[in-house]
Amino acid sequence: MKIEILTTQEMADADRLTIAAGKPGAALMEAAGRAVADRAAHLLRRRGGVKIEVLCGPGNNGGDGYVAAHALLEMGFDVEAHTLGDPRALKGDAAWAYELWNRDAPPIDLFDIEQADLVIDALFGAGLARDLAGAARDLVERVNAWRRAGGGCVLAVDVPSGLDGATGAVRGSAIEADETLTFFRLKPAHLLMPGRALCGTVVCADIGIAGDVLDAIAPKAFHNIPALWRAALPLPRIDAHKYSRGHAVVVSGHLAATGAARLAARGALRAGAGLVTVASPSDALLVNATALTAIMVRKSDGPKGLADLLADPRKNSVTLGPGLGVGEATCALVEMALAPGGSSRAIVLDADALTSFAGAPERLFAAIGSANGPVILTPHAGEFARLFGRDDADKLSRARHAAEKSGAIVVFKGPDTVVAHPDGRAAIASNAPAWLATAGSGDVLAGVICGLLAQAMPAFEAACAGVWMHGEAASLFGPGLIAEDLPETLPKVWRALAGSPAVP
Repeated sequence: MKIEILTTQEMADADRLTIAAGKPGAALMEAAGRAVADRAAHLLRRRGGVKIEVLCGPGNNGGDGYVAAHALLEMGFDVEAHTLGDPRALKGDAAWAYELWNRDAPPIDLFDIEQADLVIDALFGAGLARDLAGAARDLVERVNAWRRAGGGCVLAVDVPSGLDGATGAVRGSAIEADETLTFFRLKPAHLLMPGRALCGTVVCADIGIAGDVLDAIAPKAFHNIPALWRAALPLPRIDAHKYSRGHAVVVSGHLAATGAARLAARGALRAGAGLVTVASPSDALLVNATALTAIMVRKSDGPKGLADLLADPRKNSVTLGPGLGVGEATCALVEMALAPGGSSRAIVLDADALTSFAGAPERLFAAIGSANGPVILTPHAGEFARLFGRDDADKLSRARHAAEKSGAIVVFKGPDTVVAHPDGRAAIASNAPAWLATAGSGDVLAGVICGLLAQAMPAFEAACAGVWMHGEAASLFGPGLIAEDLPETLPKVWRALAGSPAVP
C-alpha cells in the first residue's frame, strides 16, 4: 500500500525526474488519460448509461481529459469534450493530447449537462493557485446542481476542480465528485477536510512513475494506515509476561469527574499494556476502585503523591488530562510528570492538561523541553486554538508548526486527524467515522496511545497507530457507538492486525 503523500511541488518533481530518466511527458499523460477512461467505463457499466461529457481545462489536467475522451470513444462510448479557454493555445503535452482528440471541443457555455450520464472533471488539477471565478465557477456550480438534483455521476481527475491540492481548501467553489482518480501518490487534499468529503472515493493509478523517485524527493507526509507503523506494532512474544508489556498510569480527577480517566485506562489496557493503574485522589478512591477490576487504583494526592507513584521506574507511560480539571493544580501535576530526572517515561497530555496552560503555553513548552522521554499532545480543534492560537494556515501546516514550537508530537484531532512530529514528519488519517463524535472518545484515544507507549512502541508510530486503531474500532462498531464501546471493540482490530497481512 502506498503510504507517501506528495505536495503539488513534490508531484511535479516526480514527473520531472521520470521524464529526465527517459520517459516522455506525453507517455505519462497518455497513461493518466487512459486510466481515467478505464475508471469512467467502470463507473458507467456499474450505473448504466453511455453518454460522457469531458470538461477540459487550459492545462495538463485538460490534456488528461482529451486523452480520456479519445480512449472512451475507442471503447464505443458516446463522448463529447468541452473546453475552458481556447484549446489552440495549449502547449506541450496538453497540445499533443488535444491533437490526439482530433475533434471539435466546443466552449463550456455550449455544454448541455442534461444529456450526460457521466461528467469527467478535467478542468483544474492539484496545482490550482487562485480562487475560481467567472465562467469556471459558474460551470462548477452548474455541475454540482445537476449532480444533486438528479443523482448524476462525476469523476474528477487528480482533484475536484476548485480544490487546493496542498491544503484541501475550497478556492471559491469546488466540484463535488463521486470518485476522484489521482496518479502515483495521494495529495494532502485527498485526506484533509473539506477536500476529503468533496473527493468521494479516491483511487490512485500507476502511470509509470518509478517508486525510486521518492528517494530523491524524500516526502515527509504519510497516509496513516497500518503499512506506516505495522513493523513497530508491539505484538507479545511467546515468553511475554505482564511486566514485559509495560505499566501505564492514568491520572484521575476528583470525585465528580472520574469517568474520563477510567475510559482512558480501559483504552490503555485494551491497547496491550501489561498493567494499568489509575492514580486517584483520596476523595475518588472508592468510586474508582468500585468501578474497576483488571485496572489497579492507587492513592495519589497532588504532585507529591504522583511523584511517589512514579518513583517506580516500571511505570513507563502516563496520561494526564481526562477529567483532571482546569487550573493551577493540573498545571502542577503536569509539570511534575514532565520534570527531568529518574527513569525515562512517555507522557500523553490531553483535554484539561492542555487547557490549563491556555494562558501560558510557553510554560508548558518549557516543561516539555526538560522531559526525560517523548511527549504527545492530543488536542481537538478548540484545545489546539487555545494552546497554539488561530490562523488561516491549513491543518497539516498548523500541526507541524505546533509540533516544532512545543517540542512534542501533536495529534491534532478531527475527521482528518494529523499526527505531526517536531522533525517535520506527519501522517493524516482518513478512517474516522462520524460515530466518533461522542463524549469520551478522545479520552479513550489518549489511553490507547498511552498503552502502546507502555509497550515501548516508538512515540510517532504509537500516536499514528493509536489514531488508526481508534477510528477502526469506531467503524467496526458503527451506529449507536458510545465511548465505552471503543475499548471493547479493540480486540477485533488487534485480531485483524495480528493475524491478517491483508490489512493495508
